[in-house]
Amino acid sequence: MNEYIGVVEDDRNIQNIVSAYLKKEGYHVTVVESAEEAWEQWREDPPSMWVLDIMLPGMDGYEFCKKIREESDVPIIIISAKDEEIDKILGLELGGDDYLTKPFSPRELVARVKRLFKRAQPALQQNGDSHDKVVAGQLLIYRNERRLFWNGKEQDITTKEFDMLLLLADNVNRAFSREELLTRIWGEDYFGSDRAVDDLVKRIRKKIADLPLETVWGYGYRLRRDEG
Repeated sequence: MNEYIGVVEDDRNIQNIVSAYLKKEGYHVTVVESAEEAWEQWREDPPSMWVLDIMLPGMDGYEFCKKIREESDVPIIIISAKDEEIDKILGLELGGDDYLTKPFSPRELVARVKRLFKRAQPALQQNGDSHDKVVAGQLLIYRNERRLFWNGKEQDITTKEFDMLLLLADNVNRAFSREELLTRIWGEDYFGSDRAVDDLVKRIRKKIADLPLETVWGYGYRLRRDEG
């Protein structure tokens, strides 16, 4: 196992406990005490998952989560003493993948870390190599390698951007509701609003400006491909 986890927490006791349990499971762990330090870490040696406290000195966890989400879909588990529903909703809508309220069981944190890593891993395909390549007009996707090309040029995209485009390319011209996209891409246990879908679509359109990713007003989205 070589997954690398960044822990952003200013409480030394929680730092030590979380770090010890994660290292015992074989993860490589770096601990920082502020969001500013975490941002430097992201630039220099980005972790493959964040365990992020909300109440931090300086920049808070919400702002850090928002900044990360502007660049990446790296999994983020929020840990916080704030246990109001509105706090959880805010954390998840800003891009958190999971939310744990303090005090929490370190074993539960480890279980959630494992689940998120498993979800983020490329799904093993059972259909064989003949089903590896997906073509939808100028969009070419190699699902097993998780590589995507538009007009012959490989695109630098995040995990969720890839997952959405693969789903739409597998079902060209089919309209998906926002709720279905949430379930298919974020998972049935995702706790947040469908604004996450709109934000993801905005990022995809920004990267691939002429992609025929259409809004179905009042419903959701589809990838259009004209026949002929």
